Amino acid sequence: MFRRADAGPGWRRLVVAAAVATTVVATLTGCGEVLTSDDDRPVVLTTFTVLADVASNVAGDRLAVESITKPGAEIHGYEPTPGDMRRAASADMIVDNGLNLEAWFEQFVHELHRPRIVASEGIEPIDIAADAYAGKPNPHAWMSPVNVQVYVDNLVTAFTELDPDGAAEFAANGAAYKQQLQQVQDEMTTRLAALPERQRALVTCEGAFSYLARDAGLTERYIWPVNAEQQATPQQLTAAIEFVKANDVPAVFCESTVSDAPMQQVVSATGARFGGTLYVDSLSDADGPVPTYLDLIRHDADTIVAALTGSAS
Repeated sequence: MFRRADAGPGWRRLVVAAAVATTVVATLTGCGEVLTSDDDRPVVLTTFTVLADVASNVAGDRLAVESITKPGAEIHGYEPTPGDMRRAASADMIVDNGLNLEAWFEQFVHELHRPRIVASEGIEPIDIAADAYAGKPNPHAWMSPVNVQVYVDNLVTAFTELDPDGAAEFAANGAAYKQQLQQVQDEMTTRLAALPERQRALVTCEGAFSYLARDAGLTERYIWPVNAEQQATPQQLTAAIEFVKANDVPAVFCESTVSDAPMQQVVSATGARFGGTLYVDSLSDADGPVPTYLDLIRHDADTIVAALTGSAS
């Protein structure tokens, strides 16, 4: 299950240079807890906050789970810092999503001798249908709680290999969390299934909702397929505007990690409402609207239903 790469001299020089800056490195878990040098639990480093939360539910108290990126960060075009590299060099395991989500990640870990797990392994991907990314897998597989149950199984296996004494605890944690995931999945699909047929269109800035739309029977449209594009083209805006007009879409949405300015142009051109902010690539801070993955799915389903049925304030 694990993949390894030997650390080269260039990587070691970078890690040593970063380590000289401090003698004791404090790191942050996905929940924001400060870990000091007397915490001797194995460290699992994930690429983003959603993955850290899922992994934390499986790990329980036996492992220290951290996220490279902070709440609110945009994952696609993230640029690792020397501090990130230092943390990765000392981690006991690294977990990434895969499916080409973390464009920066392969170079980040290329020379790192650390166990690595791709959480999405075994997922049947949905291909992106348009633009330069057409034919490539949509990386946002976690937007289906059914898919995340596969993530959980992969994490249980990996954590058991990392810490065999925790096998029973990891299995129990994983089973309990999968029950919660299925409950949220059922809640989401029930709520979205109540939408009238003509309102079952989900128009967003990024094409991040293919798996959610599949599960809930929604028609997905977006301005751009992947946030790494940074800016909408005139052709992309025109296509979104034409779809909203042709289908009389009542509300449109954008994600928390990008500017909603392009979608506001769609609103101005069509008369559709801006339905609200959806969360995909990042959780919020602990006191925000989506501090956990389960909160994220519930928030997005509530926001979509309220806006498309006209019950949003």
